[in-house]
Amino acid sequence: MSVPPATVERTSGDPLIVHVSDIHGYLTDARSALLAVGDSGQYPDLVRADESDRLHWADNDYVLVVNGDVIDRGPANEECLEMVWRLQEEAPPGRVRYQLGNHELAILLPSFVRWPGAYSTGLDAADRREFLRRASEGTVTAAFEGYQYRYSHAGQNEPFDVTRVNDVVRNAASELLAVDGDDRTVQKRLERRHGRVFALGSDGGRGPDAGLCWLDFTHLDPSAPPQIVGHTKRVDPVRNGNVVCGNIIRMNHRSAGGEGVLIESADSLEVVRRKPDGSVSVSSV
Repeated sequence: MSVPPATVERTSGDPLIVHVSDIHGYLTDARSALLAVGDSGQYPDLVRADESDRLHWADNDYVLVVNGDVIDRGPANEECLEMVWRLQEEAPPGRVRYQLGNHELAILLPSFVRWPGAYSTGLDAADRREFLRRASEGTVTAAFEGYQYRYSHAGQNEPFDVTRVNDVVRNAASELLAVDGDDRTVQKRLERRHGRVFALGSDGGRGPDAGLCWLDFTHLDPSAPPQIVGHTKRVDPVRNGNVVCGNIIRMNHRSAGGEGVLIESADSLEVVRRKPDGSVSVSSV
């Protein structure tokens, strides 16, 4: 199957930008969050479900930013990945952005994490190389430029260049693919060379010196450049000055409702959420 690369860093025109993050293998919650867009009655469908409940791109004017951590923790890792690949295949090029989270980073640089039993670190060599191939082609990126906000998994306090960090991911994946056999030496070199993207940070990760895949929301200053991030789990979307955390699936996983997405237009940011009774609410962030 050929997957179109994400060839643009900022989509032309004025599509609505939908943000979902930290699906973490919870397919049912992810489906509910993505279907909530059309179920709201205020927005056209983002996706539609077929007779087998698989989601498909609904051919409306959207960009979907899947902002990292599609895998690990939940029971349906392969199915969640297949959903993202399928939406990328069906949507116009660049309209479904799969951004690198720390759990995808564990596929690129597995020697830097110690997650026994995790899906990401347990991939066999062939499946890992397939993920690296997609990343080398630009199908997995690090950042996206929205209207008012820049999107990455964990964010940064200093401005960063979207094209440059996306090139880092593509080139790193290409370097790893070029190794026949043990690539731990290359992993180490990449982590040192590209700390702005890959660094775990102090205190075992998430510290104030962590990279775009790891920084905890606590360390994002209210005056940082306007950004939308995931990574740090929350019950509700949280705004801290210029930065917004939209990771709301995992902490709502064990209760009815709560899962949802952020939607950015040229002049607004709203959250669309599933309520406990199955209906959908829309409110400003």
